[in-house]
Amino acid sequence: MKINVLAFGIAKEIVGRPKEVLDVSDGITAGELKVLLEEKYPDLLKLRSYFLAVNEEYATEEQSIKADDEIALIPPVSGG
Repeated sequence: MKINVLAFGIAKEIVGRPKEVLDVSDGITAGELKVLLEEKYPDLLKLRSYFLAVNEEYATEEQSIKADDEIALIPPVSGG
């Protein structure tokens, strides 16, 4: 299935664009998607942490992703 992954902040710089279309297996979990993204974009591993959101809510590692879900790659946020 094809999914759209939106990238923000430094994650967008690592991916090289604000939106990436990926062809993934049906029933992929958020944890499996993170591994796939880290294999495709190894610089993601340099981030202290980052999260995946599915349909505007933070995803657990076990959460299944469906073709119509909106996925967001959210880098750490710094403030001061």
